[in-house]
Amino acid sequence: MEYKRYHNIIALRLDKGDDIMGSVYAVAEKEGVKAASVSGIGATNNFTVGVFEMAKKEYEKYDYSGNHEINALTGNITEKDKKPYIHLHITATGKGGKVVGGHLIKGVISLTGEIIITVIDGKILREFNDELGINRWQL
Repeated sequence: MEYKRYHNIIALRLDKGDDIMGSVYAVAEKEGVKAASVSGIGATNNFTVGVFEMAKKEYEKYDYSGNHEINALTGNITEKDKKPYIHLHITATGKGGKVVGGHLIKGVISLTGEIIITVIDGKILREFNDELGINRWQL
């Protein structure tokens, strides 16, 4: 992993074997990011996504392996309990052109990852909402 900050933009390069969520978290923590937009592309061969089941208030998880191109990695960084809170979604294309995606739970880079973090001048907090079963923005 390597990154460089340009005012409110952070360019983050992930390398083979890098954990996507952990790397974004590490940069957000080191740079003191309290609110940001995240976008990226790259390749992965090991990732897990979730689709939120509203009735159960939990994610149904799907694991994927094998070569996948990351078409879109998108999400945000906010703050919960005074720590960075990373919320990402991923869409990726695998063998035969099959496209899969969802809420990114874990993912490992297989070739490279190119991620742009656009820092917002301010803070967005998250708080758990019992009714919804999610950590929701508090504006």
